[in-house]
Amino acid sequence: RAFVSGQFDEAGLTDDVTGLANGDYLGLKEWEEFYAKDYKFVGLVEGNFYNSKGEVTEAWKKLQEDISKALKDKDKKDVEKQMFPPCNMEWAKEKGTRFWCTKKSGGVQRSWIGVPRRLFYPGRDERCACIRTTGSPSVDPASKENRGDLDNPHLKEYEGCQPNSFECWKPNEN
Repeated sequence: RAFVSGQFDEAGLTDDVTGLANGDYLGLKEWEEFYAKDYKFVGLVEGNFYNSKGEVTEAWKKLQEDISKALKDKDKKDVEKQMFPPCNMEWAKEKGTRFWCTKKSGGVQRSWIGVPRRLFYPGRDERCACIRTTGSPSVDPASKENRGDLDNPHLKEYEGCQPNSFECWKPNEN
């Protein structure tokens, strides 16, 4: 647990890795790959993940399931980031928060600029996303509609922002 939590005390130095966040399971996978690549394999340690015969335990199987789930979740988020790239953002004490879109905002290179929208999914925090305003919807590429993702129910305009503006300001709340 300490490899991903940074907690190198008695509580953190444990092989109990249940209940970690997805990012932590990905971190464990990266540590495993690092050691497999750079170090010579010398054997297994009997404990939570291997029994005295060197066989995997239920805890090891559960860990592999958790890592697999984290990888799938990461892939899903990567696809979402391509479809709805994050906006560029900056904050100024005098003006508030500025959201804007470019052909490379959110680190996603594309041929279109887009407009900022609030992206909502159940059980997740809202975020700013740059969305297409022309072409078929991302979720229905065969559609003849030419409004991009403007009608997506998970997207809402920023209050006070022009619908076709590539930038929006959200004033500070006093």
